[in-house]
Amino acid sequence: MTMKRRKIVVAGGFCLSFFLGTLMNLLFIPGFDHHQSHRGRVHRFYQEQQLLADGRQLQISDPVAAEAVEGYTEPTSSSLQQNDLQQQIRERYEEVLRYRERQASWSGTGNPVRPLERRRLMDLAQRNSYESHKGTEKSSNRYAYSQHLSPLASLYLRSQMEFDVIPGTRNGTQFLGCNSIDNVTNVQYLGSGYTKAVYKAALNDTLSVALKSVDFGGHDMENCVKKYGSTEDCYRLASFKIVKEMTLMERLQHPNILKLYGYCYQDSNDIRDTVTAITELGSPLEMIQLLQTSWEERFRICLSLVRLLHYLAHSPLGSVTLLDFRPRQFVLVGGELKVTDLDDASAEEAVCSAAADCGMEFPARNFTLSCHRGRCMGINEKRNLYNAYRFFFTYLLPHSAPPVLRPLLDEIVNATGELAWGVDDTLIHLEKVFHLYSKGLYLQNNSQLHRAEYKRVPDAAIAGENYRCWPSYQHEGCLLSVFGVREAIAVCESHAQCRAFVMTNQTTWTGHQLAFFKTGSASLSPAPGGVAYVRVSG
Repeated sequence: MTMKRRKIVVAGGFCLSFFLGTLMNLLFIPGFDHHQSHRGRVHRFYQEQQLLADGRQLQISDPVAAEAVEGYTEPTSSSLQQNDLQQQIRERYEEVLRYRERQASWSGTGNPVRPLERRRLMDLAQRNSYESHKGTEKSSNRYAYSQHLSPLASLYLRSQMEFDVIPGTRNGTQFLGCNSIDNVTNVQYLGSGYTKAVYKAALNDTLSVALKSVDFGGHDMENCVKKYGSTEDCYRLASFKIVKEMTLMERLQHPNILKLYGYCYQDSNDIRDTVTAITELGSPLEMIQLLQTSWEERFRICLSLVRLLHYLAHSPLGSVTLLDFRPRQFVLVGGELKVTDLDDASAEEAVCSAAADCGMEFPARNFTLSCHRGRCMGINEKRNLYNAYRFFFTYLLPHSAPPVLRPLLDEIVNATGELAWGVDDTLIHLEKVFHLYSKGLYLQNNSQLHRAEYKRVPDAAIAGENYRCWPSYQHEGCLLSVFGVREAIAVCESHAQCRAFVMTNQTTWTGHQLAFFKTGSASLSPAPGGVAYVRVSG
């Protein structure tokens, strides 16, 4: 009996300990924050983005990077989820490190800064000049501090030392740091994706920029914290997307890639060293609005896109593909298309052992590429090109184009839709269209006699007598681009209500002149630079 009682006591103790352990786990499950309103996001930005005046700067140090990787050890925790999170963080760190170690070219295509923009950046950067003197000291302090952190925190801190853009001049661009944005004004929340929140802000009341930071209420953070329970580690995982994007913006210099102005690390939201990227500001790409613009502007977007894809296919990092290729990943800056989201870009070519491993699947088409020496030949370039076809070319290229150019544009659309051409051939054909259009050669067959005569009135304009036409550069009137007077006369005669037009001294990106088309000339008045043409017969 004594032995039986002893067994019962042991079994009861075991059950009690299991019950208490389960209860403790239930009581201490970590929670997570929910999405906030747009106004709340701006308020949160002012709270979370109060930047430290000392502006933490970083130093590149290959030995430190090597030690960070070699010193990283697997966690001793029995939690498989924690191991999984740590592995994801390490993989993202190593991806950033690979791009940092690849040699980049700072010459050639370049990333020019407009004179006024350069002056504003230089004015702002003067406030940060002392930061470069603190760089080495700060880096040393961070290295010492990293010795006392957990493996994940230490890995993240040391990754900062691999990304050094000390405020100063790089390739003609003045890079900015923490002190540049400590007194930002007119902060506006622009939007967010899975990972990042983007704000518009004015620096020193002279330069508008975009500020990108991890969205603590975003999809990635919420799901990660819900699954793994660590806000800090989940932030580290998400922030590597921003660090990767900054790295690629630094390495890939091209007029159709958004410019990186600088960055800042600051303590925020109880997390040490949260990162904010400072970039060029663009306006969102609205496809519905683009369909209502002139063919000339739509062609500009397609030409800009193919010039970008040609650069990415031959970049210093190798062939780069945009895995998340959608119109929302691009912005317009002065009418020029620029890619703004690079955190899902990749320079890794797909590995294969046979052609069957080189399939590309799209909603309407599937393609199989060749496998050569263990790599899928041109898969990054082809993926970019087909996405350009299905998201841009089919909607923007052929419609309302000059009749002489339509066969050439149809050939481009069909060839890219079948992937019969690569990006090199596509660019050659688009540049040919640009040449024909900018030189007015598309008008060579337009030799018919005009039905009416027009009186030329120099230094004149017509204030009123507007009518609407499509597509017009002005909503309240008919303002179109023409190669010259001959084309303007042809346009006027094709509009039943047109009785006059005014050639302005304004030009478009192709060199075409802007012309106002009018219903009459009763309000003719002096205006230096303009030339009015009034219909007198026919």
